[in-house]
Amino acid sequence: MKPKPEVITLERLRDHFQGETAAFCSAAIAAEVGAKFGVRTLDSLPAAGLGTLLVVGGGSRMDRAKRWRAEQSPATRLIVIPSLWGSGAEVSPIVAITEGGGKHIQMGPEFLPDYRAVWPELALSIPPTSARYACGDSWSHALEGFLSPLATDPVREELAEVIRTLTALPLSNDPRWFEASARACAGQAKASVGLVHGIAHTLEGALATGGYPGWGHARLCATYLYPVMAYNVSCNNKWPEMAAKHHLDQAAIDTILRQLFDAADYRTILPVLEACWPKVIRDVSSRTNSALVRPAALDFFRKVAA
Repeated sequence: MKPKPEVITLERLRDHFQGETAAFCSAAIAAEVGAKFGVRTLDSLPAAGLGTLLVVGGGSRMDRAKRWRAEQSPATRLIVIPSLWGSGAEVSPIVAITEGGGKHIQMGPEFLPDYRAVWPELALSIPPTSARYACGDSWSHALEGFLSPLATDPVREELAEVIRTLTALPLSNDPRWFEASARACAGQAKASVGLVHGIAHTLEGALATGGYPGWGHARLCATYLYPVMAYNVSCNNKWPEMAAKHHLDQAAIDTILRQLFDAADYRTILPVLEACWPKVIRDVSSRTNSALVRPAALDFFRKVAA
């Protein structure tokens, strides 16, 4: 049996269309998508009934389409092309949708797309800052999955190979990130995430409603990955041992996490972290962090901003 979602090439993409087909994508790329794949484009999801839905977009758009297919049109074939790496939604059995000021997460095999493809040229259209945040999102999946208490030895070795790949990639617009990000998410989905995601899931809604525009999931992951890794090491210093066991360059990884960290960004939203901390430590992702997260742990994150 072929793995799901099966990887297909852009050249053979149309061979996998069945019945009436439409593409769900942003208005900014609708003309290009329509011309390249010969389909009509949609700026919103239909009621139901399509034979094939092609999605070209980021994690939020893919997750909306995945939930739509599962709940409203399960017979529809779903093909996804990420326009930005980081979320790994194209290979994930999880949908995470922000509604009503909160992050709502569902998980199940019904949320897996049928096929996925990579459109390398899309990497060049990503703003450099967004690309950097997306790299942080990919790194958070790989490291939190690797360190997860739910990870098995085979999963850790799988993610160690991903981490070695990420270490060799620049924190910039490089189409190799599409596949590396997908591998990071697929590996993490076999274990769990941790406090980085607990913070991101909690703060996204609070920042959006509290007058902090531009703070999406990837930016939060990029900002908090270095402080959370430092916290984990301060509580449970197994990281050097695990890195050595799996032939990971700890110094190189630490340098990359420091490059992703933006101290000014961190200080700007520290008051929101402080206000949301009780909710952060109750988040399901925080509860599977590699080090126990207690109320007093907030003091560690205050000191990072000092």
